[in-house]
Amino acid sequence: MAMKRGLSGAGIHRNKGGGSRFPLAIIILFAVLVPLVFFVGRGLHPTDLDDLATDPGKQNVDWRERLALQHFKSLFTKEVIDVITASTSDMGPLSLDTFKKNNLSISWKVVGTDTSVVDTSEPSQAAAVVGKETPKGNKENSSDDHAQLIGKPADLVRRQLREKRRIKRASELIQQDDEAIVKLENTAIERSKSVDSAVLGKYSIWRKENENENSDSTVRLMRDQMIMARVYLTIAKMKNKVDLYQKLQARLKESQRALGEAATDADLHHSAPERMKAMGQVLSKAREQLYDCNLVTGKLRAMLQSADEHVRSLKKQSTFLSQLAAKTIPNAIHCLSMRLTIEYYLLPPEKRKFPRRENLENPNLYHYALFSDNVLAASVVVNSTVTNAKDSSKHVFHLVTDKLNFGAMNMWFLLNPPGKATIHVENVDEFKWLNSSYCPVLRQLESAAMKEYYFKAGHPTTLSSGAANLKYRNPKYLSMLNHLRFYLPQVYPKLNKILFLDDDIVVQKDLTGLWSVDLHGKVNGAVETCGESFHRFDKYLNFTNPHIARNFDPNACGWAYGMNVFDLKEWKKKDITGIYHKWQNMNEDRVLWKLGTLPPGLITFYGLTHPLEKSWHVLGLGYNPSVDRTEIENAAVIHYNGNMKPWLDLAMTRYRSYWTKYIRYDHPYLRTCNLSE
Repeated sequence: MAMKRGLSGAGIHRNKGGGSRFPLAIIILFAVLVPLVFFVGRGLHPTDLDDLATDPGKQNVDWRERLALQHFKSLFTKEVIDVITASTSDMGPLSLDTFKKNNLSISWKVVGTDTSVVDTSEPSQAAAVVGKETPKGNKENSSDDHAQLIGKPADLVRRQLREKRRIKRASELIQQDDEAIVKLENTAIERSKSVDSAVLGKYSIWRKENENENSDSTVRLMRDQMIMARVYLTIAKMKNKVDLYQKLQARLKESQRALGEAATDADLHHSAPERMKAMGQVLSKAREQLYDCNLVTGKLRAMLQSADEHVRSLKKQSTFLSQLAAKTIPNAIHCLSMRLTIEYYLLPPEKRKFPRRENLENPNLYHYALFSDNVLAASVVVNSTVTNAKDSSKHVFHLVTDKLNFGAMNMWFLLNPPGKATIHVENVDEFKWLNSSYCPVLRQLESAAMKEYYFKAGHPTTLSSGAANLKYRNPKYLSMLNHLRFYLPQVYPKLNKILFLDDDIVVQKDLTGLWSVDLHGKVNGAVETCGESFHRFDKYLNFTNPHIARNFDPNACGWAYGMNVFDLKEWKKKDITGIYHKWQNMNEDRVLWKLGTLPPGLITFYGLTHPLEKSWHVLGLGYNPSVDRTEIENAAVIHYNGNMKPWLDLAMTRYRSYWTKYIRYDHPYLRTCNLSE
């Protein structure tokens, strides 16, 4: 029994011991396998465990690097990997900041960056500096890094070398950038010298000869000082600063006297620099005592508005004076007309007749209609036409003038016959059929309203007022010579076709080809004047009026009076004169158009005008300074329409020679009247 109990007790002890070893083995197994599975899952091979064991300092870093490197190629391109490899080969751990700093473009320039170089001879001091710059929020990491830097002087040396290379590279990039800018500027300067200054203007900021920054700087500075002095004068008066007000006023008067009419520094009075200095001192005091942003801004704005109004007033005066000058006849031409008139009426009646009167009604010849009260202008039209005609004997000129200039016009062409061409002069006042009962314009001119419009003593006559309507108070609108163009069949009943010419044109080519132009059943052959958005019907007619809006297209193209071919047969068939009378009667109160002959002409010949080639007639020489010279020279007729007529002093000199070439300034009558080129 005792033996059994012993055996059984031993068995019990064995069972208990075996039971306790199995859980312990499982615990040991898990303790070994879990780290192994963890590191294998993280990508760390068992062979790396030796490295971890041998170098405990790398346990927190190297396994992360290996894990990142496994997936590196899938995240970046080959170029980036090459840069990173080159960066990490000698510069320590990789960082985004390192990548950026080593791959700067030439357009980058680091400004205001304090990059200090740590002396390699004192590693302990360098480590201390680095330790001080460590953020305060992470004390444990900073202490570890500090210990690591102190313990690894090789890393510190690499950092110092890297910093030196970075500074050197930055200076090289800045130098390359400056050299590139200088090269570009020099290239631009050389390129600008080859550009035509007539097209782009005479001044170019790239040209070295225009780099004088001090050109007339004194004049400009004095003008600026005077402007600010006026500003502070107003503020000083407002704030009752009497002493400062008096000083500013005194300095302003001195500067005005010193500046005078000078436009350049060379024209300034010798006292100008002293005055400018004294003004600067007073302005400095005024700024200290009076400167208020709102007050100064408001005063400058008021001064700007006042200057703008002054400029607008000067423009009105200029318009008034130009209109006034356009209405006048120069003294020399008036003298010429008076002397010729006296000579004409001293002639016996038998010597007052022109030859070849049988050509006046011959429909097979080339007939011209010219209505003018300017002897010199009419002579240029006839002379230029005859000079450029292939056969002058086939050309017939029908001149109509007023009573005042009838003798002068006859006498001039009697003394200066136009070669073999035929000429005839008539007096418009002798057309008995042209009376107020037949002609609406004459009837309107006799009305009380029109007389008040033209002759009322109280209407504005000053330079600054009345300029807007001065154009339409021109005496030519009162003369029937201007409206006679609507009565051509009545003036020349036996002609089939006639070429109408204004007295402010010059003929440069033979015009016989115009008589063979097919007008396609139209009455008027003229050159159109409209472009994309100008010189259309809405410029001349009042489309707010229902009569105009209902009958005409506002975008219809306008055309030019001055050189017009008229088919007088079609004129009579379509009763052009009757159409003109109808619309002229409707415009008695000037609500359809203002005075003139072009608006009623556009209405009368609406749909009855055939466009001619533009080379037949070039306009604008009396107002447009930019007419193409090639167009002028290739034109058959050039027209000085506008206020700057070639016989006036305000004519544009660049166009005047085309007109003066047909005048004989050595003529005795021209010399007597002091009419010179």
